[in-house]
Amino acid sequence: MQKGKRRASTVSREFVVALLHLIGYFPSHIVRRFFYRMAGVTIGSGSSIHMGTRFYNPSNITVGNDTIIGEGAVLDGRATLRIGDHVDMASEVMIYNCEHDITSDDFHASSGEVIIEDYVFIGPRAIVLPGITLGRGAVVAAGAVVTKSVEPFAIVGGVPAKVIGRRSLKDPHYRLGRAAWFR
Repeated sequence: MQKGKRRASTVSREFVVALLHLIGYFPSHIVRRFFYRMAGVTIGSGSSIHMGTRFYNPSNITVGNDTIIGEGAVLDGRATLRIGDHVDMASEVMIYNCEHDITSDDFHASSGEVIIEDYVFIGPRAIVLPGITLGRGAVVAAGAVVTKSVEPFAIVGGVPAKVIGRRSLKDPHYRLGRAAWFR
């Protein structure tokens, strides 16, 4: 009986993920935002999630105010994913908070929350792995793979990502502006 309930829950959750994937290609921020919220994603005012975004367990995902998530992003909610205010996430960024433990005998999954603080910029095709915090104002270069938490206002790049600089702006208060209508 218990196994049947777990299976039904898994199928139901996967069905919602598949529907969100299809809705992700509807060319209207308003429509997509409505369905994402219905699925449990918390989305702050003025935020835009561009087309093609993939979600895993959307009910654990929170997006702050005035945040833009680019096309083709992957947002993993199998553990908590908190994205702050005024975050600019470029296209095809992947944020994961669950992975297999390659050193274990049973290859079990392990997870850790991912926190992206305010005013962070993540470049195209960057990957953020489980258990990471990107500090306020941090910058992740295009194609970087973030395996360790990043200090506030640090600029990281490479595989694995390492500090390559520091932002001079220490008190950001900018707004990202409006997203393109049909993205």
